[in-house]
Parts: sequence; C-alpha cells; structure tokens
Amino acid sequence: MKAAVLGKPISHSLSPILHNAGYQAQGLPHTYERHEVDESGLGKFVQDLDSDWMGLSLTMPLKVAAFGVVDVLTPLVEISGSINTLVLGEQIVGYNTDIYGILQACDEVGLVSPQSCTIIGSGATARSAIVSAREMGITQIELLARNSQAIVECDAIANELGITLIAPAIDESQWHRSDLVINTTPANVADLLLPEVEAVKGLLLDVIYHPWPTQIASRWQDAGGAICPGYLMLLHQAAAQYELFTGIEAPITQMRAALMDALAS
Repeated sequence: MKAAVLGKPISHSLSPILHNAGYQAQGLPHTYERHEVDESGLGKFVQDLDSDWMGLSLTMPLKVAAFGVVDVLTPLVEISGSINTLVLGEQIVGYNTDIYGILQACDEVGLVSPQSCTIIGSGATARSAIVSAREMGITQIELLARNSQAIVECDAIANELGITLIAPAIDESQWHRSDLVINTTPANVADLLLPEVEAVKGLLLDVIYHPWPTQIASRWQDAGGAICPGYLMLLHQAAAQYELFTGIEAPITQMRAALMDALAS
C-alpha cells in the first residue's frame, strides 16, 4: 500500500522519514513518498489514485483546497476549517491531526493548565491552534495577524468554541506575557517580534522545525521562557496519521529516532 505527503514546496518535508521508519519497524510492506502538488493539481492527483493508495498527508498550500476532494469531514475538520490528512477508501475522509500534534507536543514538554494564549499568524495552522487551545481549557486568545479576512475566520471559530479572541496591533499586544505562545507563521516572519522578547514566563511552540532552534525560539529561551520545538508537533501529528492509514498503533519510538537522526544530519 502507498501513502504520500503533498504540498508545494515539498522537498524539505521529513514526513517520508517518519512514516517509512514506522513501516520498517513493524515490517509493513507500505511505501510513503513526497509529491509536489499545488491547489490546482490536487483534484487530478487524487482522482488518478488507484486502490493501492491508503492515505495522503497535506501541507501548505493544500489544507483548505482539500475540502474540494473529500466526501466526509470529521468534526475537528469542520470546526478548524483545515484538513491535513486524507484517508482513502470507498469514501475520502478528511482529518486534522495538527490539533493532536499541538496538544501532544505541549504535553510532552510539561505544559500544565495554561490560562492565556497568543497565536501568531492566521492561516490553517493558526485555526488548528485555536481548537487546540480550547482543548487545553483556554478561553481567551490574542491573535497577532495582519490578514483582516483571516482574522474574521479565526474569530468565527473562536466564537463557536466559546473563546474570546482579540487581535490587537503588535505595539498594543502583551503577547510575550502569555502562558502559551504558538507561532504558526513561515520561517523568519516572527523575527519582527524579537525586540519584544525581554522577560517572558510561558511556553513558546514554534511550528517551524528546521533549522532548530529558530531565532525567536532562541531569544525566548534566553529570556527565561520554555520552548517546544516544532518537530514534536510534526512527530505526533504524523503518528496520528500513521494510525489512520494503517489501523495500527504507531511505533513512535522508532519514528522519533529516525526524525532526530534526520534533523541532526
């Protein structure tokens, strides 16, 4: 059976290393590839798949485009407006394992009962972060973003979850005082915030995992805060995908070892 990660660009993706390490550890005859696919090509790619395919992982820019190819939406997909996983069969089912990845990553580094949260960015991963924050019990979120339409979409999700969301100007924000800060922006975008990182108390999860640490993560740690590397989110969301694709509990120890070897090299 086959699986793959799709996106554009995609050459940097470490998902094949994670999934193939799992298959090897459990003696499964599956393969996992990467394919560069953009929004316009997603429909045809999925349409051309045969019965040998069991699932697809999706990264930028496909997490919204995937709504056009699925038959069934799971509840977390419906609330987050983001799909990062397609399970293929008689029907194509869309899942969001990014939420699980965020929760497990924060739990692994010891985050307990955060009261305040700031999310940097307003795209698909930010929407997943809103849902994750609610799962942690957070009821107030500060969103740092510039895309007014995306902010409206994030606010709608927050309202549905019973979360109060504010989106202040950066110079009016107290983002660095939050118990949890989740940076969902592409590499180097959050570097504009570096001058604000002086004395912090909370945890920073930066979804960027290579190179690690990022500039903002290094600055955050130097200022007294804890950091959660994006590769932990990557690991745990991949483990959830693995189980959806195979129906077997993921061998996370072997997947983690393969990931760390890849990052080291």
